Amino acid sequence: MIAIALFMFAFILFALFFLYFWGINPGDITIFLAADNSITFPIPIIIIGTALLGLLLGYGLNLFSIAAHYLNHLRRDRREKKTLEVAAIYRDGVGCLLSGDIKKAHSLLQKAIDRDPKRVESYIAMATVLQQEGNAQEAISLLQKAKGVDSRSLEVLFKLASSYEEMEQDDRAVDTYLELLSIEKPNRKALRCLREVHIRHSRWEEALELQQQVLKVGVGPNRLDEEKAKLRALRYEVARKNLEQGNIDAAKKSLKEIIKEAPEFIPARVTLGDAYRNQQRPDDAVRVWHKGYTDLGKSVFLSRLEDLFIADENPSDLLEIYKNFMNEREDDQILRLFYGKLCLRLEMVEEGLEQLYALEGAGIDTPQLNLLLAEAHRRRNRFDEAVRQYKKALGVDGKLRLSYICDACDEVSPDWQSRCPGCGSWGSFVVAGRKQIMNTKLPLEARPIHHGERQ
Repeated sequence: MIAIALFMFAFILFALFFLYFWGINPGDITIFLAADNSITFPIPIIIIGTALLGLLLGYGLNLFSIAAHYLNHLRRDRREKKTLEVAAIYRDGVGCLLSGDIKKAHSLLQKAIDRDPKRVESYIAMATVLQQEGNAQEAISLLQKAKGVDSRSLEVLFKLASSYEEMEQDDRAVDTYLELLSIEKPNRKALRCLREVHIRHSRWEEALELQQQVLKVGVGPNRLDEEKAKLRALRYEVARKNLEQGNIDAAKKSLKEIIKEAPEFIPARVTLGDAYRNQQRPDDAVRVWHKGYTDLGKSVFLSRLEDLFIADENPSDLLEIYKNFMNEREDDQILRLFYGKLCLRLEMVEEGLEQLYALEGAGIDTPQLNLLLAEAHRRRNRFDEAVRQYKKALGVDGKLRLSYICDACDEVSPDWQSRCPGCGSWGSFVVAGRKQIMNTKLPLEARPIHHGERQ
């Protein structure tokens, strides 16, 4: 009622104003629509009509704006509702995937994709489902669709590249990692993944360049030492490759730099000696390997020195080196073992036995020692003792037991075990050499064994 009263009051005021305005503004205005066509209106009618027309236009535009806003709001509500529904389906699918219900996960994630084909997370999760179902190629096809939806999604590109690697399609993986780096160049994860692909294919120069980029981008303090060690190893591989290709000077330069930076890095010292030996500079090789053993005490240097001096038919200098080492390292049992082996190699059997007996007396019982003792006794025609030591070296006892090996990780055990201590697999131990024996075919015709021939 109040609204109607207010409207009537406003209408009366407007009518009184209109009559007053008309009374003080007599006269007409003629508007020509064409040369011989015109319309004449009183001035107040034109003014009031124009005002009303403006009000109507404004009101109309306002109504249109309200209607458009309502429609947009309605569409947004529908999109949000659909997004929430798809997100719920996606979460349920991922939950089933994590819990191991692959069949249900497949159904839910496929439903999420059907409801919202532009949601890349659903494609990625579905690709994981397909991989677990053994459909790796189908998973890659699905990820390529996801890439078509969002070509700049780093998550999609990482998943696609790793899937290529699992399928051993490393060239495609490399292309995908490069594409990813073109989108986000300082991506450390992509650099590391691409580096590992190159390492797998022994592309050392490419791997080294990528590792330098990794360190340039920056790594956390907890990984800095690991990444520096990786850089050093790749520099070494490049140097070793140069040595194989005949670029000896370049290889030597790199190896010396590595040794200066990391004296404990054994491969660089060993390979630097190899480089000198390839250049027919045995004295320099001896110097490098001698210092390597003095500094680090690793037996590989003894093996290198032994091979060099024996090849040059110069055992006397080698024996002198060993005696000096023995004086400096009286408690080094590995050195004593190598010295005993060298004595046997030089037919100094009694000296060798003395060293080997000292090791045996210290309680050392290894196949390597048993084998050397067996060889020493054989050379002294002590066949019973040689056979005993050979048996110990081979792990053969009176029961003639055969060793077992894990089919999953190649762990060796003298006895069968229900579970492998190396990889944790159950029922994986089989007789050592089983595969080779099983894969060997008997002759087509067995030759008869004549009486007495077996003896």
